[in-house]
Amino acid sequence: MYDELELRKFVVPEFVYGLDARLLVGKCAKNLGARKALVVTDPGIIEAGWLDEILSELDSYNIKYVVFSDISPNPRDYQVMAGVKVFNSENCNFILAVGGGSPMDCAKGIGILSTNSGNILDYEGVDMVTTPGPPLICIPTTAGSSADISQFAILLNTKRNAKIAIISKTVVPDIALIDPWTLSTMSPHLAACTAMDALTHAIEAYVSNAQSAISDVHAIEAIRLLASYMIPALSNLDDINMLSKLMLGSLHAGMAFSNASLGLVHAMAHSLGGRYDLPHGECNAILLEHVVAFNYKYSPSRFRQIASAMDLNTLTSSDAEVLEILIEKLRFLREGANIPAKIKCHGITSQDISILAGNALNDPCMVTNPVFPSKRDVEVLYEKII
Repeated sequence: MYDELELRKFVVPEFVYGLDARLLVGKCAKNLGARKALVVTDPGIIEAGWLDEILSELDSYNIKYVVFSDISPNPRDYQVMAGVKVFNSENCNFILAVGGGSPMDCAKGIGILSTNSGNILDYEGVDMVTTPGPPLICIPTTAGSSADISQFAILLNTKRNAKIAIISKTVVPDIALIDPWTLSTMSPHLAACTAMDALTHAIEAYVSNAQSAISDVHAIEAIRLLASYMIPALSNLDDINMLSKLMLGSLHAGMAFSNASLGLVHAMAHSLGGRYDLPHGECNAILLEHVVAFNYKYSPSRFRQIASAMDLNTLTSSDAEVLEILIEKLRFLREGANIPAKIKCHGITSQDISILAGNALNDPCMVTNPVFPSKRDVEVLYEKII
């Protein structure tokens, strides 16, 4: 585990957190030199009504814009390519992303290709982006992905039906406007999936082999907030104080995982979600308890601290007892979020599981798991949830 004398870096964008932070978008865009913005969003955000007032703020600062909303959950490589064409043909010099992880990740991909050549798939991996993109502001409307503050962009390679991870400080937004009000239009299922995604971010960051004293602070606070407030918040999505707990938990988790990276849960979820086009947060939620059980023996003291942050009474418990109590809590949170124990995919064969495991092992998130598993280890974990 991390030695305090080892080199570590910590990257975080400027962010404004609090009620009505979204309404600062015009002023912030103007300060970043915006002349014409590509506004990247999705149909759900438009229907929810968030886009109109944000465009009005751009109007008030005489900033021109064009809206690109042809984006699906698990954004596709070709959607990024289409967005780049709009950016270039409309002579934009600025990008604004409004929505959950899908619009924000797509916006990051568009930014990459607006200043770099080739196909977005060319930039898979760590530090593959050579030239920073145009200024980017993100306004998140979910409390889970943390794409608004992270060094990650996750996109779907449609030729391989596999998600790719682009990890680079060049995709860190210039400003994130983080407003808990935007969570008020989430569906209960979306709120549950994104909250479990945030919790997974925090747990994996805390046991990552790239963690640091600084990332630990944010990971533990995220775990405390989400374990305490997730279930009450999901039952009170019209309570702004509860929504703020979710948003703040997601923010802390994002700062942690963006710098400490992730692990086996995300590597497996990327593979599973990419192949079968499944909700990312749901995949994480279903995998989490099984991967924690697998990883526990490789980092027992860290998992004890996670249990403590969840306010679980484990002070005099053995390692086996701590694991049992921790798994019970994770199961309680998943069930309280109305997320099933197994993935709803039919007809998956042993060959499919082998392909899933192979893709997961090649995911960059696997590198920072507490232990690098064998292919058979990963296959067994998939078998537990299918």
